[in-house]
Amino acid sequence: MYASLRILLVLTLIITVSSCNDKEVLPKPSAQLALDFPKGDYVQSNNLNCPFSFEVNEYARVLAKSDCSMKIEYPGMDATLYLNYRPVQDNLRKLLIDGQKLSYDHNQKADVIGDYPFVNKMNKTYGMMYEIEGNAASNAQFYVTDSTKHFLTASLYFYTQPNYDSILPAVDYVKTDMIKMMETLKWK
Repeated sequence: MYASLRILLVLTLIITVSSCNDKEVLPKPSAQLALDFPKGDYVQSNNLNCPFSFEVNEYARVLAKSDCSMKIEYPGMDATLYLNYRPVQDNLRKLLIDGQKLSYDHNQKADVIGDYPFVNKMNKTYGMMYEIEGNAASNAQFYVTDSTKHFLTASLYFYTQPNYDSILPAVDYVKTDMIKMMETLKWK
């Protein structure tokens, strides 16, 4: 029994002595996340059958349906901007409530929901942009209307587990495109 204890002590001593070295331990240097999104060059959307047009980032791929709802996909980001068009037919109040409710449905996962009014009297576009901070399913949304005939909503989604800190640069990139869409939106 004493022999086993001596062998164990000797092995412990050998391991302890051999694990020591004279190298200085240094912390790893800080690194920056390198995200390389293409510069946003904008072109006019060519959805001739829809009662609206806007400028869209040529990096994005626009997929339109016959009812003028659209998916604007951002390859390489796993992001899609969903646009839904509805005609105003004595239902503006309901459309506005639905547009606002869509953003506030993310309240459980959101840290902050910022709402920013949008008015462009020249193009007769009025609406609201929402920025949802936190691990919500959608981090940016808007609705725009002319208050008489047209109503358009947009919601940004990523095909990944929501982690706001990780997707924030991509959210900011697409949010810039969303603002450009709102600013250049024209009703036909």
